[in-house]
Amino acid sequence: MITTRAIWLARHASRRDFDDPHWGEHAPRPHDPPLSAGGQRQALAMADRLAGESVTHVFSSPFLRCVETAAPIAERLGLAIELEAGLSEWLNVEWFSGPLELLPAAELSRHFPVDVGYRSRGAARYAENGTEALERSGKTARLLAAEFDGSLVMVGHGASVLGVMAELLGVDVRQMKDPAYGSVIELVQSDGRWMRGREFYAGAPRTS
Repeated sequence: MITTRAIWLARHASRRDFDDPHWGEHAPRPHDPPLSAGGQRQALAMADRLAGESVTHVFSSPFLRCVETAAPIAERLGLAIELEAGLSEWLNVEWFSGPLELLPAAELSRHFPVDVGYRSRGAARYAENGTEALERSGKTARLLAAEFDGSLVMVGHGASVLGVMAELLGVDVRQMKDPAYGSVIELVQSDGRWMRGREFYAGAPRTS
């Protein structure tokens, strides 16, 4: 009998510091911006698209922009957000001056449906190179797919989405386009083999 399941890969919606370049000047965590107003609308559109899918788990990078993207999706599906460090941003030295301090799960759970009892299956290391970031995202996704049954949502960043696709589809990342903010890509597993399926783009965020 042929068995199928899906992983819905979502790149977080548009971030606030892209709309307001001065936002980070006085922010306590300038490396961890929230979504812009347009990004919040993108996240709602992504939730609308996934509302009818039979999803069993919603995993998200612990960065705030990903959690804010995952929140309406999880709420529409009646699920908790499981914070997965293996889906984190690429922690390279050009973007970040040192190891990052992100909001802890307990703090995030006050505002979003976060499962504080979940423990990451993957880990991200500061000063990783591009290959290392892609590989740890891909390996994390493979671990999650092996451990958790059913169809999964994984919310991440450009590098983590590409890393998952490269690992599960067995393709060279250089052959893939960088996914747009607010995009969702379906990977379908049929009898153990992963294939690219449907795609959805929430559209360019409106700023007014």
